[in-house]
Amino acid sequence: MRSPLDRKVRARIRAGRLLQASIGLAVVLVLAAGVARGSSSAAAPANTSVPAISGTAQQGQTLTATTGVWTGDTPISYAFQWQRCDSVGATCGAIAGATTNHFVVAAGDVGGTLRVVVAAKNASGTSSAASAPTAKITLPGSAPSATKQPDPHGTFQIGHTINVDTGSWTGTAPLSYSFQWQRCSPSGNGCNNVSGATGQTFLLSAADFGLRLRALVTATNSIGSASSNSNLTPVITAPGAPTNTASPSIANAGGLTTGAVATGSNGSWVSDQSISYSYSWSLCDGAGKNCKTIAGETRSSHAIPDSEAGSTLVFSVRASNGHGTTTANSAATAPIKPGLPAGAIRLPDGKISIPAASVDPPQRLVISDVAFSPTIIRNRNTFTSRYRITDTRGYVIRDALVYTVALPYNYAHPAAETPTGTDGYAVINITPTTTLPLSKGTTIVFFVRARKANDPLLAGVSNRRLVQIRVASPA
Repeated sequence: MRSPLDRKVRARIRAGRLLQASIGLAVVLVLAAGVARGSSSAAAPANTSVPAISGTAQQGQTLTATTGVWTGDTPISYAFQWQRCDSVGATCGAIAGATTNHFVVAAGDVGGTLRVVVAAKNASGTSSAASAPTAKITLPGSAPSATKQPDPHGTFQIGHTINVDTGSWTGTAPLSYSFQWQRCSPSGNGCNNVSGATGQTFLLSAADFGLRLRALVTATNSIGSASSNSNLTPVITAPGAPTNTASPSIANAGGLTTGAVATGSNGSWVSDQSISYSYSWSLCDGAGKNCKTIAGETRSSHAIPDSEAGSTLVFSVRASNGHGTTTANSAATAPIKPGLPAGAIRLPDGKISIPAASVDPPQRLVISDVAFSPTIIRNRNTFTSRYRITDTRGYVIRDALVYTVALPYNYAHPAAETPTGTDGYAVINITPTTTLPLSKGTTIVFFVRARKANDPLLAGVSNRRLVQIRVASPA
């Protein structure tokens, strides 16, 4: 049988074991809570700004890489790996041993590009990010750059050989040069390569006549190349008298009218010497044939008289230099149309009014319209006569002098010579005399004359007409 003392000892032992178990459980719970809190806040590195490379992308230069910007639990450690890529930054491969943030560009890198990959590591993991590729790696030095335009030299005539200098250049020596000759229009536009013309000299041929040339000079060194066009040559000529390369012409050749001025242009010429020009005009039939030189017309313009209506004109240019003279002709104009004489005015009724001074033989004045008011004379009161003057072309004539007299002379008092107005009409008041018989069957005949001032009465462009008015007994 156990004593009371044994029972007390055993009870105390059981109580100690329970306390020890409780303490262990509490420790376990605390540790578990700590582990749970630690796993919820842990973060591996994450890149927010990619690494960057600074320095000159050239053989022998040192490039430096940054880590970029990262987030995540600290501390973070970084590792670098440089990679060699192709010329456009693709197809990259690791460079053995290139694992620091500095890299010295080697000969094997020329022509390609470089980039760096940065690996960031902390207690929670590892991440990596790559930089953008560098520019294309070049050799040390500078590419060529033109500082003075090349110039062509020589005699710019068919059969002669010309050459071009290289101009002036900067850039890492040595420089080599290549050439390409080009033909251009006379104005220097529209230049095109001459096949096979790749030397520094060029032999001028008939194909170059009337054109200009230049050379494209290309300078090359170990870094690269650059090109510069030379200055243009003068227009290529042929030895001898001037050569016409574009025919003379006449302005408005399809719409010339009498009274206008025809204006000729020289066309285009080439010569190895200065050129002097002289001119002549020829009058041809309506088809541009049977041409005859117009005497005295030696200027580059020609005033077209009425007599040339229906004909055509040809303009001739004689170009001379120390070797001789060459003549070139324009094409014939269209047939010349009758034009408006000087001082022409268009009236509201559509007719054209011209001054009498613009009417010259073979044109004549015409008394084209006559009217009396009243139309029958029944008393000896003053009445009105109205005459319209035109010319044989149909123009209304102003400033013509109109004179009228009764036949027999004693039937009406004389009236003064009267000028026509802008509308071509002259209005003359006529007063019968007491000798005029007022009876049925009587008529007064009037002699009417129209003339140009200062013309002789019986010559020039004057004209005459007889008209009459009926007389009747008083109503």
